Amino acid sequence: MNRILTPLAFAVCSLLAATTASATTNTYVLCSTSGCGTVGGSAKVTGTYAQTKYPIVLAHGMAGFSQIGPIDYWYGIPGDLTANGAKVYVTQVASFQSSEVRGEQLLAQVKTVLALTGAAKVNLIGHSHGSQSVRYVAAAIPANIASATAVGGPNTGSPVADVIKGITTIPGVGPIAATTIASIVNAFFGFIDITSGKAYEQDALAGLNSLTSAGAAAFNAKYPQAMPAAGSPCASGAAVVNGVHYYSWSGTGHLTNLLDVSDPLLALTGLAFGKNANDGLVGQCSSHLGSVIRDNYNMNHLDEVNQVLGLVSIFETSPVTVFRTQANRLKSAGL
Repeated sequence: MNRILTPLAFAVCSLLAATTASATTNTYVLCSTSGCGTVGGSAKVTGTYAQTKYPIVLAHGMAGFSQIGPIDYWYGIPGDLTANGAKVYVTQVASFQSSEVRGEQLLAQVKTVLALTGAAKVNLIGHSHGSQSVRYVAAAIPANIASATAVGGPNTGSPVADVIKGITTIPGVGPIAATTIASIVNAFFGFIDITSGKAYEQDALAGLNSLTSAGAAAFNAKYPQAMPAAGSPCASGAAVVNGVHYYSWSGTGHLTNLLDVSDPLLALTGLAFGKNANDGLVGQCSSHLGSVIRDNYNMNHLDEVNQVLGLVSIFETSPVTVFRTQANRLKSAGL
């Protein structure tokens, strides 16, 4: 009898183990204006450290995408959040467009996430120009937004955009060069968006204008929520506005990993800031929004989302850990 039961017991235990393993595996989802549903990746859930009350929605920056093949814009971050219990939705908007157009595209996807999940709210996290996107959505439907977090957000614009804008206005050659280069950029990133799952109309010049000092000021006049008070650009903004909790963090590094080919370029663009601390594309103070978690990580603009391919400083907290910690912060706040 024991010889019969032993294999049977083993088979039952194996089936239970397989069922348990399946039950502890979760996925993160990709979204675009055509809807949400494509699985971006999966992870075995190992804990509840990042298990927020409401889903987390990620919004990429300029020249960004959701996922191309196995490569996430948020390299390794969605999978880690998922493994730690979070429900994650990775959105895709136009790589190059104005802040308002990108905001409207994100708004449509957030509404889809709310409908699909039945959740009353979501937690928004935007990187770079994605910071304006999450701010736009938070201002449009504050009752449905638990929090909005800006990571390396050019909230008051970027001197890099100002320099490029200045070049495009040089009499004669400037406008011609701007139109030509913009056409190339639009075509290339139109292809990138298609590869990532959705074709969007690109407008590189509209995107550039949005990130100039003047463009950012115009956006802030319409959507001032959680921005530092006028005259105090390096201060924190209001922590909660219309029920939405606002947070931000950023870096001030440039050459953080010798193997990362993008580092020298960001060190070069960082020269546009003069002596002011920056991450290569965004100034330290410009990144401030709501509760400032930290504004001087040894990270450059791409490091903030663990790019390129995780080649970040080994002497600084991993960007993946920073995102996981933020999710836990939201969880602890009941969000």
